[in-house]
Amino acid sequence: MTTTLADPPAATGTMPSREERAAGFGRIERLVALRNRIDAEIAEEVRAAAQREVEARLEEALADPERAEAGIVGQVGLALRVSPTRARTQLRLARDLHAGLDKVREAFSAGELDERRVAAIVAAARHLDPTQRAELDRRLSAHDLPMLGVRKVADLARTVAAAVAPEAFAERARAARRDRHVAISPAEDGMAVLRALLPMEQAITCYAALRKAVTEHWVGAEPVTRTRGQIMADTLVERLTGESVATPTQVEIQVLVPVESLLDRDSPLPAEIPGFGPTTLLDEATCVGWRRLVTRDGIVIGGDSRRRAFGGVLADWIRARDRGRCTEPGCDAPIEHLDHRRRWSEGGATSLDNGRGTCAFHNQLREQPGWHLTDHTTTTPTGRRYTLRT
Repeated sequence: MTTTLADPPAATGTMPSREERAAGFGRIERLVALRNRIDAEIAEEVRAAAQREVEARLEEALADPERAEAGIVGQVGLALRVSPTRARTQLRLARDLHAGLDKVREAFSAGELDERRVAAIVAAARHLDPTQRAELDRRLSAHDLPMLGVRKVADLARTVAAAVAPEAFAERARAARRDRHVAISPAEDGMAVLRALLPMEQAITCYAALRKAVTEHWVGAEPVTRTRGQIMADTLVERLTGESVATPTQVEIQVLVPVESLLDRDSPLPAEIPGFGPTTLLDEATCVGWRRLVTRDGIVIGGDSRRRAFGGVLADWIRARDRGRCTEPGCDAPIEHLDHRRRWSEGGATSLDNGRGTCAFHNQLREQPGWHLTDHTTTTPTGRRYTLRT
């Protein structure tokens, strides 16, 4: 019989005392402090490892700092089992904690602050010089940061940073507006999240327009059969595409179908959209074209297409087999490049078995001195070996 944290303890004939119950929560608090101290120690190790790599690059007379940073980020990502974006964030956190944020670093090392709160402070201070960071650090120390939520810590740090260096903060805000963009990410149960990073006034205007559409629908003559959220979502799709939500969209959808599902209609194995996870709801009426790729044990072994011409089918199969995500360990960035596992110049074939999907960072990183890829293993300049996902 399996139990969960929600299951009550077995009856023993005696009720736990108040002191015993309190001791249980005390142990949790001590474990959290221990976790925080370990995260702080990891940050110190990341910084020390990066410094050693920089010194090694200087001895090798490698003059390109961007290539040197990419090599360090790549190795940090593999060691931490995280993506390059996350590795770069970790590297900057470790670096900036030694550039004026002494009190924050001490609280982190003591287990009082967790990594999320520390990361929020470092992010708020990224545009400050060491002297300004030291002033931010001093002002924040007057607050009980461990008892504030992560969001409150972030808001407080940004407010203090704006007061410490108003001109730098204004320039940061202007730069942020230039970074506006739209992105998509997978969600559970065949859904996806469409995100838009916009200037605040534009985002509020867009949201207000969708709320207005809800009001107009409610006061109209048609019966209301959808919730507020459904009306807003449908209105967003209609206004972006210019078509009704029931109109087929002008895209092709690739669907991974386990071969067991073709042989047995009652098979519990779900279909999967590469990069977006498993789904059981596939409505052919909602897209112009869809391509079915057959899998066995998660590996693409064949496929068909409802399109008349399907140029680049090999590239499509590689992207589908790799689930639309970079195949480097710890990295789940979208596939941007297709690469030969064994280089073409070394006799590698342009085939499904020899192909792999990677993000732009990892494809370019491979070309740096000291990096080697053999079949499914990546070797770093320091000789560390990491096995690729298959």
